[in-house]
Amino acid sequence: MVLKVAVKADSEEAKKEKRKVRYVQKHRPIFKLVEKIKLWPSRSGILHGIRSITKDGNFMIIETHCNKVIKARISKNGRAARWLRNKWAERICKSCRIPSWKISKFANTLFK
Repeated sequence: MVLKVAVKADSEEAKKEKRKVRYVQKHRPIFKLVEKIKLWPSRSGILHGIRSITKDGNFMIIETHCNKVIKARISKNGRAARWLRNKWAERICKSCRIPSWKISKFANTLFK
């Protein structure tokens, strides 16, 4: 009986390790996309974690966990939107301390 419980526990762990694919609408306004995933790619190719995001007319004001304030235009086809959809960010910001589960969740997200 103990063996069956151990086998059941192993199969549950295997299911948890299985990647769950998430789908996000491809040409969504960047404000909604960033508000959902809480990540921002900088121009230098670094992926930052977002602490807060506010809308200011046609612009959004983003505050990262490393205390940087970014003012960006809300656009569907802008640089940041393309970088997030295509996952072109090269590195992760060390001072933002983005958790590994958030990075793996972003890596398993498909934009369709």
